[in-house]
Amino acid sequence: MRLEFDEPKCVAAGQCAMVAPDLFDQREDDGVAIVLESEPDAEHHDEAREAAAVCPAAAIRVVE
Repeated sequence: MRLEFDEPKCVAAGQCAMVAPDLFDQREDDGVAIVLESEPDAEHHDEAREAAAVCPAAAIRVVE
């Protein structure tokens, strides 16, 4: 699995960081998401899928 993140689409809602804190964080200055792990291990696959599903801007794409 690989995570693709379209930063210009990010609206800084923070949903990804809330549901998958091992995979995402937010920048201090503007709240835009930061991908911490673009190729998560199997134990984080469900979190990755949930983060993509809850992103209001559809800025996260999961490539299986």
